[in-house]
Amino acid sequence: MKVAAIQMRSGLDPEANLAALEPMLAEAASAGASYALTPEVTMIFPENRDQLRSTAAPFEGHPQLARVGELARQHGMHIHIGSLAVPLPDGRFANRSVLFGPDGRQVATYDKIHLFDADIAGLNAYRESATYAGGDVAVTADLGSFTLGMSICYDMRFPRLYNALANAGANLIAVPAAFTVPTGQAHWHVLLRARAIETGSWVIAAAQGGQHPNGRATYGHSLIIDPWGRIVAELDHDAPGVLLAEIAPEQVADARQRIPALANARNFALPGALQP
Repeated sequence: MKVAAIQMRSGLDPEANLAALEPMLAEAASAGASYALTPEVTMIFPENRDQLRSTAAPFEGHPQLARVGELARQHGMHIHIGSLAVPLPDGRFANRSVLFGPDGRQVATYDKIHLFDADIAGLNAYRESATYAGGDVAVTADLGSFTLGMSICYDMRFPRLYNALANAGANLIAVPAAFTVPTGQAHWHVLLRARAIETGSWVIAAAQGGQHPNGRATYGHSLIIDPWGRIVAELDHDAPGVLLAEIAPEQVADARQRIPALANARNFALPGALQP
């Protein structure tokens, strides 16, 4: 199966972001991709809650998502919108990933579980929980010869999620992201390779990259990694682009047979420790 990671530089105008995405999806489809992943915050990349409130549309009848469904049907491919902000009744938002099937219908949605609250030296503090509500359900979806495990950005620092996805049958893990430049330089490659190695899964990571209109800078470097942890394709820059690779489920079976970490895992107790 051929897959595509779409690297973007999303701004504050959802229609402009969609207009930038459409030709890259067409490029992926013309190259034979049957699955395409876009980054986190594909449709709008705001700096603050006020910007988000002024542009985020309700999930039902969402105009840009409706167009993505049309594109999925037009190209006959799975299109996975890495994430967009969805208003919630309590005034916060869900950071939601949406997968469309080749018939243009929504196949699955996933709300980002782990929220990025951190102080990074030299940058403003990030408080994702001030704007977003974290999800609490892990999600897999059928892609035919592959089972997709869904995650978003900061999730990649929590291996329990990926272990649960792999044990539920996932052999392709999606990681749409908007990684900061300092953390990207330090951790992007090693964390994604670790998630592939630990689970014996393919990993596809579609990134935001470059200087955005909101003032933020993201790392780019979209990746496709095989189940042995080898990087098979990379955009080694922060500019928009399309990354393509052929992936095979047989390589998952081979990696998991060679290092049967999932099968060898055991439950254990740590006396005196709080259990998760």
